[in-house]
Amino acid sequence: MDQYIEFASEHWMLVTAFFAVIYFLIQDIFEASVRKYQTISPMLTVTKLNTGHPIILDVREAGEFKKGHIADAIHIPLDSIENQVKKIDLYKQDEVIVVCHSGSRSAPACSNLQKLGFENVFLMTGGMQSWEENKLPIVKSKK
Repeated sequence: MDQYIEFASEHWMLVTAFFAVIYFLIQDIFEASVRKYQTISPMLTVTKLNTGHPIILDVREAGEFKKGHIADAIHIPLDSIENQVKKIDLYKQDEVIVVCHSGSRSAPACSNLQKLGFENVFLMTGGMQSWEENKLPIVKSKK
């Protein structure tokens, strides 16, 4: 036991970093078990698009959407989801894949959709940034 204490006192930065990593791992595991939506990679999104009929919901702002989006994506900005839910109300039983720029706006959008009664909600990790990094096709709006 004395050796552990001596090691910890001599390498306090290493020990602190170790406990920080453990803390963040536990936090991530806890959050993953509490949230009701699933995460999906851009490549799995392509697989779902090719094998089924998921709905792509893009929650970015209008300017971001016009610069490039996934083909047939439905555009509803994050702030407007509750007001425009009628636009996607028909898809409550379908798979809905939520996309934003980097993945940070998709999480609250997924939570909102779950509260509004959507059953199969997925968050695309990395958002459109990851989609474009994987050289996947985008459509640019002419409007």
